[in-house]
Amino acid sequence: MSIESQIQELKEFAAKEKLEIVASLCEAQTAKEPGRMKFAEMLSFLESGKADGILSWNPDRLARNSIDGGQIIYLLDTGKIKDLKFPTHWFENTPQGKFMLNIAFGQSKYYVDNLSENIKRGPRAKLRKGIWPSFAQRQCSCSFLCPENFEKHFLLWNF
Repeated sequence: MSIESQIQELKEFAAKEKLEIVASLCEAQTAKEPGRMKFAEMLSFLESGKADGILSWNPDRLARNSIDGGQIIYLLDTGKIKDLKFPTHWFENTPQGKFMLNIAFGQSKYYVDNLSENIKRGPRAKLRKGIWPSFAQRQCSCSFLCPENFEKHFLLWNF
């Protein structure tokens, strides 16, 4: 789904749920590795009390690595994050809710790790058949074709 449609759906969801959006942050860096600047900015926003929660399309938009997922769960534990809202998933800030969120983050990590392995399998299979693997030329003009142009949106809201 396009970024624009995610934003529109999140705005409609926020209006329906009567959530005040205090900031909207876009992250162009992949969530597979920790160290994302906008993610750190979002956490700083929450830790300083400028926002009470996160509104995102899906938990996999927030974390696809164990460190980022752990940080979110820790901030829930300490009360810095009061709640998470997803139009596509249910979340409740309870022990069971955090357990299920941890599973969702784990599934996200498994997805990217497994995808990486599956992609590497193709060139190995070509080599076994005597075909020298080649990689597609990066000549895309559409942002949805270039992985480095993917963006994640974090909308922060106050109660």
